[in-house]
Amino acid sequence: MVCYVNNTTHEATENQPLAELLAALGQAQTRGLAVAVNDQVVPRAEWPTHAVQPHDRILLIRATQGG
Repeated sequence: MVCYVNNTTHEATENQPLAELLAALGQAQTRGLAVAVNDQVVPRAEWPTHAVQPHDRILLIRATQGG
């Protein structure tokens, strides 16, 4: 199944938990990471149960320091 992570095509298994997809991308333990799926923020507590669907648009946003 195809989904899009930051506008890049990625393969995922159907109904794969968001946490597993993030782990496969090396992002599961990243501090300061926010995730939105189809323009809706998914709280970190829901990552293990949020199932990725075909053609979902997933946006990863990492907080940074500086000014």
